[in-house]
Amino acid sequence: MEALFSGLMDITWQSLIMIAIGGLLIYLGIAKEYEPNLLVPMGFGAIMVNLPFAAVWSFEGAEGVLQILYNFGIATELFPVLIFVAVGAMCDFSLLLGNPKMLFLGAAAQFGIFATAIAVVVIGQMFPELGIDLKSAASIGIIGAADGPTSIFVAAKFAPQFLGPISVAAYSYMSLVPIIQPPVVMALTTREERLIRMKHTDASISKTALIIFPIMVTIIAGLLAPICVPLVGLLMFGNLLRVCGVLERLSLAAQNELANLVTLLLGITIGGTMHWEKFLDPMTILILILGFFAFIFDTAGGIIFVKFLNLFSKEKINPMCGAAGISAFPMSARVMQQIAKKEDPTNFILMPAITANVAGQIASAIAGGMVLVIVPWLLS
Repeated sequence: MEALFSGLMDITWQSLIMIAIGGLLIYLGIAKEYEPNLLVPMGFGAIMVNLPFAAVWSFEGAEGVLQILYNFGIATELFPVLIFVAVGAMCDFSLLLGNPKMLFLGAAAQFGIFATAIAVVVIGQMFPELGIDLKSAASIGIIGAADGPTSIFVAAKFAPQFLGPISVAAYSYMSLVPIIQPPVVMALTTREERLIRMKHTDASISKTALIIFPIMVTIIAGLLAPICVPLVGLLMFGNLLRVCGVLERLSLAAQNELANLVTLLLGITIGGTMHWEKFLDPMTILILILGFFAFIFDTAGGIIFVKFLNLFSKEKINPMCGAAGISAFPMSARVMQQIAKKEDPTNFILMPAITANVAGQIASAIAGGMVLVIVPWLLS
């Protein structure tokens, strides 16, 4: 009987806090519908790993199921790159090819990555006891990309000790786009700017161009920054499945079965990293705070870049499209359309915002690759 109730004797207040946090993630996913595909598995994984003895992670010297999944899918970076195949199959790059200048909006919306990384380096210099080096700073900054797979990919290489809080921050802030982005947009734009109407030019893009595009992007990325090929290449491979016209079954499988299965395993495995011994410490709180500011800086970077372009352009761009340049696809574009509709029910900026959002998908993968190249070079 003592063994039967041993869990009750082993429970701690720290475990109860993390179980409550797991419950909060589940609540946000179900009641508020904030990325339920991610938050519900993450929350449940957090609850399981904080139960007494954490048997889902390890028990009596043997690896538990979540540790096996972690070693297989996250430590090897398999889950993040498989997600990129699914995302690529979902993306329609014809809008971007029809309006290529939107690619610059996606690039500008990665500003928060580098701004936050610099800030984290400064904090690390001021408080050396935190143990923050340049690799850790870059891993924290990448949260600003609003791209969970990229954040996991970089953190797994540079700062595996912080992988749990970085992953949680990245996916949590992605799910909270409807809460985080609108105040930033309202603070940095005028009503006149939010009322800017944009023409949607339905450019006719040939099938040949659509097929060549993912191949050329992969080749160029591989020549400039070979280490980013797992991210950019598999994103483009997923898109090639979509546009080639002869692999519809594989394209649909990538968009549905692959995306659903990997998201399920990724979410619950990330939740499994949220044990209180690793999660309830000042560094985790600092990562969550810095990740929040990275997200805000990315949104602000896209908006300010568009405002700068509008100083020299006759055909104005709605600055909210700059905010949609982050990688949270397609939620950010939908949020920008909702804001535009509140200002003017007849103003539809969804398609330009989607174009910027698609550009953000490419830009975040490239930014992750740049970080993986630049940081070792600086350290050398």
